[in-house]
Amino acid sequence: MTCEDVVATGRYPYTGLLGILSEEDRTQVRAAMELVNAWDLRDRDFTEISDGQRQRVLLARAICQEPQIIVLDEPTSYLDVRYALELLGILRSMAEERGITVIMSLHELNMAQKVSDLVMCVKGEYITHFGTPREIFQRELIGELYELSNGSYNPLFGSFEMERPKGEPRVFVIAGGGTGIAEYRTLQRKRIPFATGILHENDIDYQIAYDLASEVFSEKSFERIGEEVFQRALARLYACGTVINCLKSYGEINEKNKRLYEMAVAAGLTVVESAEGL
Repeated sequence: MTCEDVVATGRYPYTGLLGILSEEDRTQVRAAMELVNAWDLRDRDFTEISDGQRQRVLLARAICQEPQIIVLDEPTSYLDVRYALELLGILRSMAEERGITVIMSLHELNMAQKVSDLVMCVKGEYITHFGTPREIFQRELIGELYELSNGSYNPLFGSFEMERPKGEPRVFVIAGGGTGIAEYRTLQRKRIPFATGILHENDIDYQIAYDLASEVFSEKSFERIGEEVFQRALARLYACGTVINCLKSYGEINEKNKRLYEMAVAAGLTVVESAEGL
């Protein structure tokens, strides 16, 4: 069967006993395939297309049936990111433009967080929570749902982080403004415990540092870094002995991070550009 033949089977409930498609049926088939960007596949053998293309064709078949509700079981499984995003975008448009209710199971929490109006959490045979994405995707709730003991869930990124390295910090990372995230994850992957700072609490680095660092030195959002937290961070920096400075420029409120770096150099500590070399 060609892809168009497969989609056309969705119209059979509306045909007569002979199953002959009318011009209206064929118009519906084309419209459904165009909606899911599959019209260019119409003459292709259905068994010879990719998983992502097959998902789109089957979705077009479902649309042809003019349903009020579509139920999908892990529709993004085996799809690469491009096709998963494309499929979810199509489903989102269908719900908004055609008034179709889409119910689907998803294991990709980051996808569910972005596409859903309502989320139901199922654990074993029981429904544990039901609400909006804002209500459901909370650090504590997701941690409890999945019984996380060797990692954590970060609601800002909609992602899971690996368990923080154990032990006393051996490296101090001077970071801010998103410059430290790659270094944090590299150090975690190498199982090197680290401290970091001085970060403002609204800094994107702070979100990941909270999950991965052994110790985080922080200041309140939008405030200049105070002397007290600076002295504590400096003491930890000296104790670590190895420093990674991710910052290339400094502003008024984080000027003390520049002092941290200058004092590390003056003290003859080991200063490296990246955790990859450790």
